[in-house]
Amino acid sequence: MSETTIKPRIEAPPLLDRLKEKLPVFLVPILAIFGFAAIGDPSSWLTLTVAGLAMGLMIFIMASGLTVVFGLMDVINFGHGAFISVGAFVGFTILAWLSGWTASPNVMLNLAAVFLAVLVSMIATGLMGYAFERTIVMPVYGEHLKQILVTMGGLIVAQQLIYVFWGPDELHISRPQALQGSILVGDAAIEKYRLVAVGIGVALFLAMRHILKSTKIGLLVRAGVENGEMVEALGYKIRRLFLIVFMVGSALAGLGGVMWGLYQETITAHMGSEIMVLVFIVVIIGGLGSVEGCFIGALLVGLVANYTAFLAPKVSLISTIALMVVILMWRPQGLYPVVKAK
Repeated sequence: MSETTIKPRIEAPPLLDRLKEKLPVFLVPILAIFGFAAIGDPSSWLTLTVAGLAMGLMIFIMASGLTVVFGLMDVINFGHGAFISVGAFVGFTILAWLSGWTASPNVMLNLAAVFLAVLVSMIATGLMGYAFERTIVMPVYGEHLKQILVTMGGLIVAQQLIYVFWGPDELHISRPQALQGSILVGDAAIEKYRLVAVGIGVALFLAMRHILKSTKIGLLVRAGVENGEMVEALGYKIRRLFLIVFMVGSALAGLGGVMWGLYQETITAHMGSEIMVLVFIVVIIGGLGSVEGCFIGALLVGLVANYTAFLAPKVSLISTIALMVVILMWRPQGLYPVVKAK
């Protein structure tokens, strides 16, 4: 008699469930369409949309490291804002030293000055992240209340050190000549720097997505998010992975600090703690530990902030919080939550 092999039938999820899973991807274009209908004027809408995307992507750069750190390490790091502030001030110092390059009409010198400022800032904040994790975070793994207290203390200490090295006053940071001014797209004036910010933010997202999805280190990070104990049991040093991820997250905060400083053209010691409100909103909207969710959440926050500032300035103060409330009422765990294995 011949035996018949019965293969298990794997049923595809229902169409409704698949659409629900993909729906967050369409939130940004849906919001842009509603914004166009509300604003009416195409040139104003285009200017505000690019401004919103640029703002959102800069927030994404700062939030991406934090969301991966939380997803992998289960660490609530209120000191993340310190890396943003320090990155901005280190970048300011490098750009001040290279003032001849930034004032030059030569585009390559301008870009080289920005590249060096970003590179030094990322190295400085990455090393700062190493010291922060070893001395402040490591002793309080698994204890959220203590994490909040000690990382907040670390933020305060970092702000005071900024006062010591750079003084308490607000500093003006000038953009290089190549990044000043606007270009005209029809009747819409779009700042050059905002376009650069959009390009850097999208490139970073694609790079992070590739690393997390298609490389061994990305596989270990995602496995560590899902089940850190299993990764440890397979012979990989999860603590070393924690440290590397924390340093990368700190370096990204430094990159975001330089970009946000050039965006605002002023920097202060407490700028990091101020922007952390939007960073935490983006992380919560996206789903703790999710880079894709963080990306979509950041774009939504940037667009909502700019559209409401134009349409209803008084409402703009609470618009991002209202957005978070609406998203959490729809999806209590965020757009794309990363669920840890029990």
